[in-house]
Amino acid sequence: MGLESGVTYDAPVNAILNFLLTEPPEAFALDSIEAWWRRHVELVSRFPEPADLALAGGFRADRLGYAFSSGYQAALRFLFPGLPVDKPVALCATEPMGGHPNAIQTRLETTASGFSLTGEKAFVTLGTRAEVLLVVATEGQDEQGRNRLRMVTVDAKRVGIVVSELPELPFVPEVPHAELRLEGVAVSKDEVLPGDGYARYLKPFRTVEDCHVQLGLLGWLIQLARRCGWPEAVREELLSLAVMMRGLAQADPTAASTHVALGGGLALVNRALTSIEPLWAQVDVPTRERWERDRRLLGVAGKVRAKRLEAARVKLAGGSPTPDA
Repeated sequence: MGLESGVTYDAPVNAILNFLLTEPPEAFALDSIEAWWRRHVELVSRFPEPADLALAGGFRADRLGYAFSSGYQAALRFLFPGLPVDKPVALCATEPMGGHPNAIQTRLETTASGFSLTGEKAFVTLGTRAEVLLVVATEGQDEQGRNRLRMVTVDAKRVGIVVSELPELPFVPEVPHAELRLEGVAVSKDEVLPGDGYARYLKPFRTVEDCHVQLGLLGWLIQLARRCGWPEAVREELLSLAVMMRGLAQADPTAASTHVALGGGLALVNRALTSIEPLWAQVDVPTRERWERDRRLLGVAGKVRAKRLEAARVKLAGGSPTPDA
């Protein structure tokens, strides 16, 4: 008697695994942020899942900065699936007083024809290259004196938007950053996204970004490992870490269990980075020198991650985490 299998396999995961294992690991020299974007867009139709796009974009990058950029764009498309696939996007949250919800002073005000945006953003990743802006703004305060935040999507060329390029960072200098000034920018009702701007978008983005940026990093490292002849055991470990992080990227970014698992996942990636230190001697000098310069990027927001992990542990143990953790 024959048995028919009822198992359904995850075709997308096999597609990205085959890509990472068989795609020619070329150097993919990218001489500008525009060249990176063209390369990234070429992959969108092939890998519609944001996690897979982050991995493929990292694999096609020639440095950490562009692998990060692909992860960042993939993270935004995970949280905002209606965004146009052919336009780079930037999240605009951090203000002169910081990125905490209570520091947001950019105002979303009602007008006769819809709404208007007025305020400043102090640090916008890919700000000078973005064609679509996701702006966090306040509608005022609630009864407890907390900001009532909304998320607004707006064309970067809209009248009243002034973008000023910031100096290069000491690491990943190829990734541009900008200040943003909003001077009574007209906004339609359809451009104000539904739901609480903090709870629905800004807070989960921290987790979503961590997952997808790590995927970009791992995709890039797998390409390097294959191109530079690193041991098969190392390549397979990096691939297994990519599968793990891909699963975390598809989990609920608001769940405490996701944060605890992600804490363990990040620790495993950091352990792998330590173990492969001797192998960088096999990498070409320009790539190795950029890595030494840029690896500081991976430690940015480390305190925020530690706070998030501790709050998740407390919540799962039945306690009450601190607000905004």
